[in-house]
Amino acid sequence: MALILHAGKTNKNAFKTLIAAEYSGVQVELAQNFEMGVSNKTPEFIKMNPIGKVPVLETPDGPIFESNAIARYVARLKSDNPLCGSSLTECAHVEQWIDFASLEVDANILNWFRPRMGHTVYLPPAEEAAISALKRGLGALNTYLASNTYLVGHAVTLADIIMTCNLYLGFTRLMTTSFTSEFPHVERYFWTMVNQANFSKILGEVKQTEKVPPVQSTKQPSPPKEAAKPKPKDEPKKEAKKEPAKPKEEAAELVLGGRDKFPGYSLLAQNG
Repeated sequence: MALILHAGKTNKNAFKTLIAAEYSGVQVELAQNFEMGVSNKTPEFIKMNPIGKVPVLETPDGPIFESNAIARYVARLKSDNPLCGSSLTECAHVEQWIDFASLEVDANILNWFRPRMGHTVYLPPAEEAAISALKRGLGALNTYLASNTYLVGHAVTLADIIMTCNLYLGFTRLMTTSFTSEFPHVERYFWTMVNQANFSKILGEVKQTEKVPPVQSTKQPSPPKEAAKPKPKDEPKKEAKKEPAKPKEEAAELVLGGRDKFPGYSLLAQNG
């Protein structure tokens, strides 16, 4: 019985699981007629992942979300799978490079890509910081790959699958040849990986982008229109009643007590 993966056909995070499945002999199928922004907002999907993010894998023991966790699960369905490393040290190195791929590569590619697509506010200094951080990560990766074909050992592991899928967005949408030429060993590594049979079966033909996409405007919801307020009816003027002067204690309470009735707001830092 095939496991069902809820994600779009071009989702690079879904590619991780699908490629791992090819190497592991596990049958995984994409959910039929999945539509991003629609399917992942249904009550049935929210039960599987309360945040509504994709991908999500349906298993006999319940749903699994987060793409790296799903890929690990699929790889470990095969006992003694070399994708996970052949020793305790290799297993640790696989996990090490998975973290590196997520924190140093994927995070910075997304920080460069998402504002340009209008998903978040575009700020040139923030983009410069993201590109600088990405180059730092690619530089470290390039140095390592100068003397290594794969990230761990002498064959493809889950670390290579996840690293390649994270680089995929960069190569196909952001990083032109003039950008990646600074990292020749990363270039060689990426093209070696995507041309492996189990990769190309999922990814198809991969082409490097020729230009960085232009900045798109951030989509903001238009404010709701206020309903016209009805004109108040003319009422006969009433003579204002004179109230007795309030004691000093009550006046003091109105001034000082206002601090409790209208407390100030604290500014809280928000994580991106």
